[in-house]
Amino acid sequence: MTSPTTPPAKSPSSPAIAVLGSTNMDLVAYVATAPRRGETVTGRAFRTVPGGKGANQAVAAARSGGSVTMIGAVGDDDFGVRLRAALTADGVGTDGLRTVQGESGTAHIVVDDEGGNAIVVVPGANGTVDGLADGDEQRIAAAGALLMQLEIPLGGVLAGARAARDHGVRVILTPAPAQPLPPELLAVTDVLVPNEHEAAVLTGKSDPYEAASELLALVPETVVTLGEKGSLYAARNAEPVHVPARRVKAEDTTAAGDTFVGALAVAVGEGRAMPDALAWAAAASALSVQRPGASASMPHRSETDAFAAGA
Repeated sequence: MTSPTTPPAKSPSSPAIAVLGSTNMDLVAYVATAPRRGETVTGRAFRTVPGGKGANQAVAAARSGGSVTMIGAVGDDDFGVRLRAALTADGVGTDGLRTVQGESGTAHIVVDDEGGNAIVVVPGANGTVDGLADGDEQRIAAAGALLMQLEIPLGGVLAGARAARDHGVRVILTPAPAQPLPPELLAVTDVLVPNEHEAAVLTGKSDPYEAASELLALVPETVVTLGEKGSLYAARNAEPVHVPARRVKAEDTTAAGDTFVGALAVAVGEGRAMPDALAWAAAASALSVQRPGASASMPHRSETDAFAAGA
């Protein structure tokens, strides 16, 4: 699936979403079985696809109907030009996407025939986003939600979260790549969205229900994504809710989580109850895993609405 030549018009009620995070060019090799250490295998295809967890979530939110602005950095190389153009084509605002000297971020991805993947991220320009630049706080303040991940320096993530808290903006954090998080960041996070592995890293609990319970001591709400088993939502003073995934055959799971988070932010911004928002986000994610690539695989709102309705 490719981006439309002209991005879809946003309605006046489109949820305003800011994304502070990474923008990478994904270099994707498709193989029958991923190579083991020291092994060489022959691939069946190769693609360069705009990605990065930040840009992926921005595209997912924009295609889901959000009014989205991207905050981050690209290099002054050809990848940087292509990454900015791809975001613009999907209607994502890029005034906050600075251009810095040097290389753009890259992600080197191997996708096997089962749809699984292994990824090496080289930060490049993303490593310069260690704080907010001029105008970034105002961009965050104008949003209803701020989406963040951990592919930029923690200093930048913390600065963004603090700015959002100061302006009453909901902070939705995907703690990936998995790493321990400083208490001061968790203190200004509203919704934490880890997968099972990331939840285990943060809590030491392999059981997602136990992990979710532990996380509620740190943040008011958490959504633990469970892959083909769906997602688990937990909030303080409420019973946890399990929302099943849609059953589909996965071709490429590279951006499933980012698709889920972007769609979830839009659904929550529209005022949907969390179980309904999670089910709709699951439909978007299920569509994405049936297609190759990261941002290229993400569905548009009309597709998600039809799939969620069973059409």
